[in-house]
Amino acid sequence: MTDNSEEMFPIVDEEGNITGAATRGECHNGSKLLHPVVHLHVFNSKGELYLQKRPEWKDIQPGKWDTSVRGHVDLGESVEMALKREAGEELGISGFTPQLLTHYVFESDREKELVFSHKTVFDGPISPSEELAGGRFWPLDEIRQNLGKNVFTPNFEREFTTVLNQQQQEQK
Repeated sequence: MTDNSEEMFPIVDEEGNITGAATRGECHNGSKLLHPVVHLHVFNSKGELYLQKRPEWKDIQPGKWDTSVRGHVDLGESVEMALKREAGEELGISGFTPQLLTHYVFESDREKELVFSHKTVFDGPISPSEELAGGRFWPLDEIRQNLGKNVFTPNFEREFTTVLNQQQQEQK
């Protein structure tokens, strides 16, 4: 299984305004074309965070633990539409209420993404798709103990330490 390199993504400015379009392959080949993605952090009512395991066949960060739901915004799709589509595709969940946490630019050596990060509390059944190599709820202390040990994707680690940790501290 491989990612569809011909899939079309919008190209955006740092405010999310569409300035063009490019294929997945063009966005991931080092061109640094800024394209929008959605992240959804799924917590249960115990405060544990669901993480997905990326399959070994993924072209970026194979085998690492990552954000509950993450995916690209397709050309012609809104952030909200992408969030609901990806949550359904990846975890089989619907009927949740997302809360926007922040948006920011994330840049790696291969790509540049405009990330729209959300969170939700969900206690219903979760069914990871074949797109993933499984997933589970993690106590936040277990996540903190594994930071910097090559267990998680760099993007998740950055978002966990800057956005989610800050949220948790504010709620105490």
